[in-house]
Amino acid sequence: MPRELSFHQLPNLLTLLRMGAVPVLILFLHNGHYDVALVIFLAAGITDGLDGWIAKRFGFVTRLGAILDPLADKMLIVSTYVMLVLAGDIPFWLLLLIGFRDLGIIAGVLVLQTLHGEIQMRPSPVSKLNTFLQISLVVFVMVERVGLLALPVVTQILLWLVAATTMASALHYIYFWFIRPADSAGPPPSGTDR
Repeated sequence: MPRELSFHQLPNLLTLLRMGAVPVLILFLHNGHYDVALVIFLAAGITDGLDGWIAKRFGFVTRLGAILDPLADKMLIVSTYVMLVLAGDIPFWLLLLIGFRDLGIIAGVLVLQTLHGEIQMRPSPVSKLNTFLQISLVVFVMVERVGLLALPVVTQILLWLVAATTMASALHYIYFWFIRPADSAGPPPSGTDR
């Protein structure tokens, strides 16, 4: 029985592990060790996919996981963006755009839950694309800093795609949550259904 219980909690444990990796990642980025930071970031991305797959495959979906998983994702991405901005690798305005979009989503969820009660958490397609592009930009920046590959044009294109999809995602949520009242329980913030 204890063995089953521990396996049942594996997705949440992986999520907590990802959250615990964030300060370590920040430390390595602060010290300019992009090679180690890249490995940690990629490992965190793997655990993100793995915990979601395990939860859905074995029916270990929990309310706690549904809260922790998107929180861990945001901690990882926003912390990495902050450190890359401080290092001059990413422009400050992009961090500002992403940060205010995320704060807007959180505020929107709180307003909708206050007005309509519990809402179903589903990522929108635009939000999924935005998250993928945000992660891709981080990986490309770190790969360039490590010296493995230099594709500044691709990095610039990714930067502008992140900006565009961040705005598109914000407008998507505003439209489906507030402009179309019938769909006010539409897609909430990015994350898994766990």
